[in-house]
Amino acid sequence: MSEVKRRTAGRPPGPGKSASGHSQSLVRGLNLLERLAATPGGLALSELAEMVDLAPSTTHRLLQALQGQGFITQDAALGVWKIDVKTFRIGNSFLEARDFVAASRPFLRRLTAQTGETANLGIRDGATAVFLAQSESPQMMRMITRLGSRAPLHASGVGKALMAWLPDDEFERVLAERGLARVTENTLHTPETLRANLAQARRQGFACDREEHAIGLHCVAACLHDEHGAPLAAISVSGPVARIPESRLPELGKLVRETAAEITARLGGRVPSPDETAAEA
Repeated sequence: MSEVKRRTAGRPPGPGKSASGHSQSLVRGLNLLERLAATPGGLALSELAEMVDLAPSTTHRLLQALQGQGFITQDAALGVWKIDVKTFRIGNSFLEARDFVAASRPFLRRLTAQTGETANLGIRDGATAVFLAQSESPQMMRMITRLGSRAPLHASGVGKALMAWLPDDEFERVLAERGLARVTENTLHTPETLRANLAQARRQGFACDREEHAIGLHCVAACLHDEHGAPLAAISVSGPVARIPESRLPELGKLVRETAAEITARLGGRVPSPDETAAEA
């Protein structure tokens, strides 16, 4: 094979050559980012070059290009390269874009089929729970929540399931912002009774609303957790006391807890132990 052929073997001619070169550089750059992301303390040029099996000069050129775009930075004092805030933002966008509402809908429908009752999904917004998705009960008398409506965290099943996993400082902020106003005569309206109730919710893995938000309505709810174990959202099953008496709450609570754990796993999250809070997870 001639010298010319040796240099051009395996490379498409003409415009394709440039495209191939760009693709190769992109892949190499992404490989460097992966290595740096896996090493928070940073890596030296020589270490990176060896890891990705490239010449130091090529590695340095790629690092400079990534630095120019804000993806990485160089610690001049230590002589190492590290990922920069732009890389973090892009990686974090996966977490922000996770559509837990869409992921939860099949599970909500399954809960309704299993229980005959309405299943809801809600998130925390400050001191309130906001309902984002619902699977309605087929029963004539059923609980229906308008999507986008709100309920106090301390006086709703979804709210208490979320509140149970807040760190102490966040719990105190919620109390300071909203207080513990009574919604019904059964609403937990003192910090002591609420703390004890939330501790029980953590231990058993689900929270109960015993006519605390609406007289004649019972609800059980469990938290969905992110990859750190922090509360992401909560799902619930609600219905009239006539169909969900006190004796049925443990059975439904176990079902909702197990379903929440399934959704959490599907989203790449982690269910923390009862002793953990969001600050410790």
